[in-house]
Amino acid sequence: MIRYIIRRLLISIPILLIGSFALYLLVSAAGNPLAEMRFRPGVTEADLRAAEVSLGLDKPVVVRYWNWLTDFLSGDWGQSIALGQAKTAVFPAVTDALWTTGRLVIGAELLALTLGVSVGVLAAVRQYSIFDYLATSTAFLMFSMPIFCVAVIVKNYGIQFNNVLESMGLDRWLTTAGPRPGGFTGSFGEIIFKYTGTFLLPTLALMLISFAAYSRFERASMLEILHSDFVRTARAKGISQSRVIFKHAFRNALIPVATLFSLNFGAVLSGAIITETVFGWAGMGTLLVNSVRQFDPPMLMGWLAVTATLIVLFNLIADVVYGILDPRIRLG
Repeated sequence: MIRYIIRRLLISIPILLIGSFALYLLVSAAGNPLAEMRFRPGVTEADLRAAEVSLGLDKPVVVRYWNWLTDFLSGDWGQSIALGQAKTAVFPAVTDALWTTGRLVIGAELLALTLGVSVGVLAAVRQYSIFDYLATSTAFLMFSMPIFCVAVIVKNYGIQFNNVLESMGLDRWLTTAGPRPGGFTGSFGEIIFKYTGTFLLPTLALMLISFAAYSRFERASMLEILHSDFVRTARAKGISQSRVIFKHAFRNALIPVATLFSLNFGAVLSGAIITETVFGWAGMGTLLVNSVRQFDPPMLMGWLAVTATLIVLFNLIADVVYGILDPRIRLG
């Protein structure tokens, strides 16, 4: 298993290098970050030239990429160059945004994976039952709704729930506009109350879409495994139904879901952009939108590099999970 992990790590390194170079070319070809400066009154060609030299824009794109890569690997991610904005260091801005979004995405994905796999297995075992029809209908409903609609609906129900609490003389519990100001302080019960109230709605909005995908994939995979030859052989030997399901079928049925989980991470980050906008969270989504709108290449490259690394990392985790679930994969 250790050799298998090392092989996957060695494969991931050139993928990240090639991917980062391709992203740098795309960002460089998107435009000139000093274009707006040209139209400002009092700016001369000498000023533009000096700004290009200070930012390294006078060098070939390959040289600029190499300088960016060496600085990035050494921990110097540069500073924002958005015109008219304060010069913000890229590293703390990206890490703070990642921490904000990560708390939403990780919680949403773990809940979606746990609930989706459980519902998928139960729907496959009880095929064509009322539960199966309800689970299938719910999944299709979630699939057909854009994440924006889901987030708005969840937020509106949260506001209505807060209004009910307020009408009963209680404090509003669910936060619908950004993280709770002042952080989480007080007794343990108060911290849990504030924490769940802050994260519940955006986490639920992200979770519902992923849950639909996981439940459908797990149901289809489980049905295929339950009708396979080795499961029929296990049943013919007199092995109990619960042991057949959880020891023989369940483990093999998780492999497609592990693939979906790794590939879904990038999609969840994209969904987080919309969810953060609806709920007023200043995370990776807000950072990306601002970087694109202001055309801030250093901040944009920091965002893209971190996101690409996370996607490759989750694909690596999926490969390791494959090897655990099916030893034939790592032996091959």
